[in-house]
Amino acid sequence: MRYPLRFAPILKSYLWGGRKLAQWGKPVAPDATCAESWEIADHGQDQSIVLAGPLKGQSLSQIAAQFGRELYGRHFPQPRFPLLVKFLDARERLSVQVHPDDTRAARLNPPDLGKTEAWVVLDKEPGSVLYVGLKRGLDRPALQREVARGTCELCLHKIEPAVGDCVLLPAGTVHAIGEGLLLYEIQQSSDTTYRLFDWNRLDAQGKPRPLHVREALDVIDFSLGSGKVQAPQPTDSPWAWQLVSCDKFVLRRWELSEKTAAAVGGDDRFHILSVIAGSVSLDGDPTGQPLRAGDTALVPAAIGPIKVTAHGAATVLEANLP
Repeated sequence: MRYPLRFAPILKSYLWGGRKLAQWGKPVAPDATCAESWEIADHGQDQSIVLAGPLKGQSLSQIAAQFGRELYGRHFPQPRFPLLVKFLDARERLSVQVHPDDTRAARLNPPDLGKTEAWVVLDKEPGSVLYVGLKRGLDRPALQREVARGTCELCLHKIEPAVGDCVLLPAGTVHAIGEGLLLYEIQQSSDTTYRLFDWNRLDAQGKPRPLHVREALDVIDFSLGSGKVQAPQPTDSPWAWQLVSCDKFVLRRWELSEKTAAAVGGDDRFHILSVIAGSVSLDGDPTGQPLRAGDTALVPAAIGPIKVTAHGAATVLEANLP
């Protein structure tokens, strides 16, 4: 466990996906589209598999079961790896949806975690928008009425983000990703989603996808209101800014150069590093290859601190538990 772990991506194909993830080095077939690339995942059958080193071929759940103390450090034990990191390519807009919190998700069969998540915009087309929360003052009867009319969009708060913007979505937030966006997403390790509205579109078989209106209305937190772009906060490191600090995860953005003396680990917690521009090398990486834009590594709690070397200018998203 005393080396950085790199994993094979898990690709997901949905009707709204495009081709941008292929440009980010993901193994998308030439005639295929890809909606999501799961970089770090321990959720049921979706398991990240180690690419190199003594643990090559093992899944993240196997590693957590064998080496939980070394992996989690101060956050040991965990029922499973608690975070899921992915990249999303929205060629078309996603459904309007909401996720339950931990309390409601624990009542499911089988039980799941809640799903608080955050997005970072990596690329966008002109006019692309995010739908984050409900318009101020909207209550359940008003939302239910507009959903029944097929005019749910009237209820949604829209943001036209810039590249680099970060948005936090606590569990219970109504949201949707608009078309033309490439996103980084970090979330609790959950895949429980309730579709409130799907823009009246049809799937590949010409049928509407199932909706979960009652379940969605039951888990919406109407007190959350409208979402907003997170304001980056300075940290003790001049090259790092905090984007999110909530009870589920912490997310920072690193802006590195070849002269930056960056290191990670040594604080008895795991860290997830995702490169979104340029490339970096990690001391002890058994692949011997830099992490390039679109690559992710997991640094176990037992490591550290280890040096992170940028090859020119590089931007890294770094995440850990609070």
